[in-house]
Amino acid sequence: MNYQLDEIDKKILDFLVENTRMPFTEIAKQMDVSAGTIHVRVKKMEDAGIILGSSLTIDYGKLDYHFTAFIGILLTKSNRTQEVLKELTTIPNVIEASVISGKYNIFCKIRAKNTEDAKRIIYKIDDIQDVMRTESMISMEEYISDKNRLIDAVSI
Repeated sequence: MNYQLDEIDKKILDFLVENTRMPFTEIAKQMDVSAGTIHVRVKKMEDAGIILGSSLTIDYGKLDYHFTAFIGILLTKSNRTQEVLKELTTIPNVIEASVISGKYNIFCKIRAKNTEDAKRIIYKIDDIQDVMRTESMISMEEYISDKNRLIDAVSI
């Protein structure tokens, strides 16, 4: 059964998307409802799996990781996908990985300090058993990076 968001739920999510650390009392005050209402609603959305916890957004550029690339990975055998994904999790610079249809079996996003660092990471990916080849695409500019932006379009 799908959880149906109502206007109050959506407003709570808007506040939490904007600032995951905003206290429930502050949300309640701005919405003119009790903090208990906010707590109960958030708990229900957590139980339904809509809210999967809270997270921080890290500006990797400020940590000297300015280089972003997308890597298409073609495997020798598609039945090795899960094993290759497990190997990718051992490379901390791989920050996203998806199993996809089309030209590649896996598509991932990496963050690196510079081109030399990116080359090292890509060679590590190339060295994974059953990776036939990779294709790299350098990100010139990240224009949209907001995993929560779809919430605005979710209809009630």
